[in-house]
Amino acid sequence: MSDREGSTNAAVNFDGPTKRAFVTGVTGQDGSYLAELLLSKGYEVHGLIRRSSSFNTERIETLYQDPHLEGTRLFLHYGDMSDGSMLARLLTRVQPHEIYHLGAQSHVRVSFDMPEYTADVTGIGTLRLLEAIRETEIPVRFYQAGSSEMFGAAPPPQSERTPFYPRSPYAAAKVYSHWITVNYRESYGLFACNGILFNHESPRRGQTFVTRKISRAVANILSGRQEKLYLGNLDAKRDWGYAPEFVEAMWLMLQHDEPGDYVIATGETHSVREFLDEAFGLVGLDWQSHVEIDPKYYRPAEVDVLLGDASKARDALGWVPKTKFKDLVRIMVEADLEAVGLRDKVLQGVSN
Repeated sequence: MSDREGSTNAAVNFDGPTKRAFVTGVTGQDGSYLAELLLSKGYEVHGLIRRSSSFNTERIETLYQDPHLEGTRLFLHYGDMSDGSMLARLLTRVQPHEIYHLGAQSHVRVSFDMPEYTADVTGIGTLRLLEAIRETEIPVRFYQAGSSEMFGAAPPPQSERTPFYPRSPYAAAKVYSHWITVNYRESYGLFACNGILFNHESPRRGQTFVTRKISRAVANILSGRQEKLYLGNLDAKRDWGYAPEFVEAMWLMLQHDEPGDYVIATGETHSVREFLDEAFGLVGLDWQSHVEIDPKYYRPAEVDVLLGDASKARDALGWVPKTKFKDLVRIMVEADLEAVGLRDKVLQGVSN
């Protein structure tokens, strides 16, 4: 994309009943799926992207069109969560009906290495966006992306009533984002929702996250590109769901009559070891022959078990997860096999 295509000079359609959504983190896993969902529902989508030496827009390439073409409904704007005045200018220009705040430094292990940056972008960045909403007085509905990591050491199952016990700089920043969102809702009457999303994965998951590291390793080992997979705590248990289903829950929150906070989860927990069993087993490999433990991947403060209770979302929003754990693993492994040109060959060989 050129500078012009990614700039704030993108046209804004103020004609007709089209809803406009502003999405931070639009180039990430969740942002790309959310953009797809919103476009399918007829929205005009405005995404925030950071200016960098190279564009990280691979996940939304199939959605993007030249903003000068008639009928274009996805527009990208340069910006950063560290610049509050820029956020206010963008909101004034776009005049969104809904804001989905997904942008963050979202890697837990990295947050221990970059705690100040994580706090500034992931925590204070939310405050800057809320202040921009308050100052511009735009009548908008706001979604804040929370995380199950906020529960940390709290005993499972975890629901909206479970006290937070963050165990990383990332989790602590997300706790701040959660409570400042609640504060602005109660202080200024904003329609503001927190989605406390448990782990959700897909073929678009970042390559440094454990589930994607595993699915990519399966494909790379079979294609001869990798010999070993280095991981940390194999006994950590997570409630893993399918990302496209989780972004639907975000949208449902902003369609509800009243703002609120919701846990989004599958209600099942599985260990990293189980993910390895399933992923390598799909292609007939023994993961123990390929996986080695590297202490550098252990967190200074581990989170042992996350297991969500999403009954409030089920009852109030009608949201239920559909994709089971084994199907999720299969979807990810097959996608990475497809990426190296081995999907049909490997799966046919395993089935014979």
